[in-house]
Amino acid sequence: MAQITAKDVAALRAKTGLGMMDCKKALVEADGDMDKAVKILREKGLATAAKKEGRIAAEGVVDILKEGSVTAMIEVNSETDFVAKNDTFKEFVKGLLRTVIATRPASVEELAGKTFDGTTQTVSEVLTEKIALIGEKISIRRFTVVEGVTTTYIHGAGQTGVIVKFDADDAAIANPGFAEAAKNVALQIAAGNPPTYVARADVPQAAVEEELSIQVAAAKNDEKLASKPEEVLKKIVAGKMGKLFYEKVCLLEQPYVKDDSMSVGKYLEAASKQLGGKISVASFVIFEKGEGIQKREENFAEEIAKLTNKA
Repeated sequence: MAQITAKDVAALRAKTGLGMMDCKKALVEADGDMDKAVKILREKGLATAAKKEGRIAAEGVVDILKEGSVTAMIEVNSETDFVAKNDTFKEFVKGLLRTVIATRPASVEELAGKTFDGTTQTVSEVLTEKIALIGEKISIRRFTVVEGVTTTYIHGAGQTGVIVKFDADDAAIANPGFAEAAKNVALQIAAGNPPTYVARADVPQAAVEEELSIQVAAAKNDEKLASKPEEVLKKIVAGKMGKLFYEKVCLLEQPYVKDDSMSVGKYLEAASKQLGGKISVASFVIFEKGEGIQKREENFAEEIAKLTNKA
């Protein structure tokens, strides 16, 4: 039996927004497994969000650079927000983007050995210099390169970055309204509940089956539905998967952020007609700064005591 700590309970509470006792019971039942505890809470109908893993913020920035038909996006982390706003740090990030576009490395490790843009030094050597100059740990976390017809969006001075790749014909691209329509789609992805897939056809069957099983288990805990046979519950849940699941994870199924009377898919259909050509989303990438990174936790009183030499 795993030992459940107050910190574990607090972490689950942060992910689900539920009470301490519900979270503790779920962790005990899950033998301390955080993901399993979230699933248990959902099956009991307590946690309704499909994905509430805590995006614990790490400092730094997400930035994007576009050169011709090539677009690169990168996340570089620092210890403090103060450093992320430093001009030296920001120019270093831009240099990394230029290096990525010029050298096309396959990984962060490969990027470290590339020659940094405008210098004779490697990226690793320049990074070491920046760390010494700025006085904080700086790390290159991830990057991506997308080729083709794209639009980009950066939210909150580097908090979130989005690249959307479009399939569009010449007539649509030549229309002055194309840029606005494309930007609206990028804004949609960055806003509120970022999607995981473009369309229903992109969702793996295993993910659909997993969601169906969770929703059926949740239905069994609903007093109005608990008495119904499982086959009936499956049919009821299957009929609601659009609202329960696909609208959350599929871009084209989501209510359009600027007019929720239509879906994003319907918006693109209308935009295509207005532009006099075809426009559809081929793919997208979203980076959220610090997503999944656990920041160092300090007890504030202990930290003050350290600073005053009383610890």
